Amino acid sequence: MTGTAAATAPVASAPRPPSPMRRPAYRRLMVGWVATNLGDSALYLVLAIWVKELTGSDAAGALVFLFIGLPALLAPFAGQLADRVHRRPLLIATNLGTAAVVLTLLLVQGAQHVWLIYAATFGYGLAAYLTAAAQSGLLRDLLPDEELAGANGIFTSIDNGCRIVSPALGAALYVAAGPWAVIALATAGFLVMAVMMSTIRLQESEPQPRLEGETYWHELSAGFRALLADPLLRLLTIAVAAGFGLTGLLNATIFPLVEHGLQEGPAALGPAQAIQGVGALAGGLCAAWMLRRICERRLVGWGLALLGLGTLAAWALVQWPLAEAWMRWAGLGAVQGLIGFGVPWVIVGVVTLRMRLTPPRLQGRTSAALNVSINVPQMLLLALGSALLVVVDFRWLILVAAVGVLLAAAAVWAGRRLDARTADSD
Repeated sequence: MTGTAAATAPVASAPRPPSPMRRPAYRRLMVGWVATNLGDSALYLVLAIWVKELTGSDAAGALVFLFIGLPALLAPFAGQLADRVHRRPLLIATNLGTAAVVLTLLLVQGAQHVWLIYAATFGYGLAAYLTAAAQSGLLRDLLPDEELAGANGIFTSIDNGCRIVSPALGAALYVAAGPWAVIALATAGFLVMAVMMSTIRLQESEPQPRLEGETYWHELSAGFRALLADPLLRLLTIAVAAGFGLTGLLNATIFPLVEHGLQEGPAALGPAQAIQGVGALAGGLCAAWMLRRICERRLVGWGLALLGLGTLAAWALVQWPLAEAWMRWAGLGAVQGLIGFGVPWVIVGVVTLRMRLTPPRLQGRTSAALNVSINVPQMLLLALGSALLVVVDFRWLILVAAVGVLLAAAAVWAGRRLDARTADSD
């Protein structure tokens, strides 16, 4: 009887892992995210090429990247706005406005209009920070805690996937049909996001009025104070800011790294970056799976360790060059793969912890504060590294970056006692 009963008893199916993909609102948001990233990643590179062709100046072309990075300084104001209004209409208006800004590029007729390209670049760069801040709060309202890692992993994979495909697509469109085709692609992406947002229905957390006696500047700085208030979030924020900041030194050495590590010309940078993009795509896709098995701190620790080891391997590759071309490509492929795979783990880990520990109406400001903490040190150290290349051998910069990132990883691993305290505070 026992054997018969066991044979005929229904087998309980294993519970499906949490996934935001089962939610229609998230799927629509994801479609819009793909559309905007596809156009955005194609546009910013083409704008630099366009300015270079209009002016004949490498420096003028490089200024495009400065104008797309400068809005990071205004990110706290974008986060403040995202926390004080309804996010869904804000995202619709922002994407429609960004589409209009991009369309102003149709007025560019020659070198005398390069200022308009810079202005449009700054405008849509600022819109990216406003979108990120508003979207963070929207995801917090839309998804339970257990689905946040999956959502962040998917978005990170989309970002990196578009960075592989879009620059080549944008360059091909530019050569075949001119800048107008790329402008049309980018505009269409922002319009698609606006349409997707208009079809989403969700219960948003209500905007909160300013507390009595609270000044605007105190309210504006709330995101930074929230990141520093929780011990674990403070540790991860500082470690990630230091680790990613030091990659600015690595970015400054990218051309000599390719030249000495591969013994190839600058054109080899494209395939090398594509390898890193593939690694990042893979890392983003498995980040949520990994986070279900380990905590955010350990995911960030592993990500920084992979980033540091990849940077150390890059130093070894140029310190002891390999004899054969295929060996050099294999070595650089391993370097780029390690770095690419580790970066999404860092981002998904720290962003998920930030979203999980932050109240809904602080999401915009903490998102902006984290972006500033990561991007500004990276820009500053990139500028410093570029200046130091004149007087310091580039190998020393790579070695300093590798050691610094590994020390940041060690600091994260040393904070394991904070896991229980953070879990108790949930």
